[in-house]
Formats: sequence, structure tokens, C-alpha cells
Amino acid sequence: MDAHPSQSPDAPTGAVARLLAIMARLRDPQSGCDWDLAQDFASIAPYTIEEAYEVTDAIARGDMADLKDELGDLLLQVVFHARIAEEAGHFAFADVAAAISDKMEARHPHIFGTEGGSMDSARWEDLKARERAAKGTTSALDGVALALPALLRAQKLQQRAARTGFDWPDPSGAEAKIAEELAELKAAGSDLEKFEEAGDLLFAVVNFLRAHGISAEDALRAANAKFERRFRAMEGLAGPEAFPKLSLEAQEELWQRVKKA
Repeated sequence: MDAHPSQSPDAPTGAVARLLAIMARLRDPQSGCDWDLAQDFASIAPYTIEEAYEVTDAIARGDMADLKDELGDLLLQVVFHARIAEEAGHFAFADVAAAISDKMEARHPHIFGTEGGSMDSARWEDLKARERAAKGTTSALDGVALALPALLRAQKLQQRAARTGFDWPDPSGAEAKIAEELAELKAAGSDLEKFEEAGDLLFAVVNFLRAHGISAEDALRAANAKFERRFRAMEGLAGPEAFPKLSLEAQEELWQRVKKA
């Protein structure tokens, strides 16, 4: 006998149902939380991005207990957005789950369909192109999210453009572009010109790294971590209070010691 005969196949159960009920209570117009009631899509969007980064951080640290908590925080953001949408009559959490289920099945026809074969980059891009066409896209650049980190978005824009043939034939072109943009930055007069040329220089560097198969976002994140590790080590050698009082030469000596270590 069915243990839940009155429940529809799409009805959430267990822990997910509890979370949805908690969010509904928090958003109740009469007895809900003032802060939760005051939120909308735009106001909680920054928290959604922040929680995604905290998930990534927990993974990088290999902290599984923290990862569990951070995934919960990220799930809460999905539930929050879905609740606001449901109140406005747009869609509910079950619709979100159904939509991603449909998408995953459509993107894996070799698993859920009858096409067979295996998934490779060409097949994946073809599926993605069909999805964009079904949405009525008019440009190869459509669908690259504005909220992505700037380096990551630059790389995705370049990848999309490259698929149309708009790309350097080899890395030497991208390398020359860096030198060109650096010269233009040095020659810039106004603050606005410097700002624009600095952006062009960064974009060119991303393009050069992409030509070598390197993720600019990942490379800079690793460089940040390396700098932070080395700087903290210098502070440890000199003492955090003493370090700022050292001469630049003494600080450089510590830097070299830390690099060798």
C-alpha cells in the first residue's frame, strides 16, 4: 500500500517540505518576520551570490561540516526566491525543481533518451545552442549572466565570440594585444581614459590566458591565496605590529625568505 496515498507525485516531502513551510511562515503577512517580508528578488540577490561563494570556499577548505551548512544556506536562497515568485503568481518551488529536471534530461539524451553515444564538448554546445534558439536569442552572446565575476564573464564572452570564428588564430595575437593595451593605458590622459584602457588591458589578459587554456578567474583566485599566505607568513616572522614599521627593503627581504620557504 502507498504510504502517502493522498500526496501528489510533485509534492515535496520530509526536510524540504519543512523548509518550505518555514519560509511560508516567515513570509506570512499577518504573523511573519518583518525583515523577511520586506525582501524582494533584488534585495536578496546579493545574499544568493554570497552563499554560492561560501559553498565554494568550504569546498576549497575541504570542510564537509561547513559545506553541509553552506549548501543549506544556498538552498534557503532558492526557497526564498521561489516563495516570492509564488506569492506573485509566477511559479513555485515545485516548478523550479521540475524545470531543472526537464533541462537535465534534455541535456543528457544519451542517458535519458534514445540517441545513445556519449557526451562531448561539441554535442554539449549543440544542445546549449538549441536551448538558446528556443528562447529566441538573437546574439551569440545572449545568456552570459551580467552578475558573473568580471573575469569569468570576460572569458565566457570571448568563448562565445570564438565559436563564431571571431578569435585570434594563435596566442601571439592575444599577446600582442596586451602590449598594445598596456601602451594605451600609459598614454591615457584623463581618468576616464585610464579607466577604459585598464578594462581593455584586463580583457586582453583574459583573452591571452584563454588561448592557453587557463581560467583567469581560477588563476587570480590562486594568486590571491598565494599572496595572502605569503603576506601572513611575513607578518608572522616580523610580528603583525612590527611589520608596518619595517623599511621596504626589510619587508622585501622577508618576502624573499617566505618565497624560499
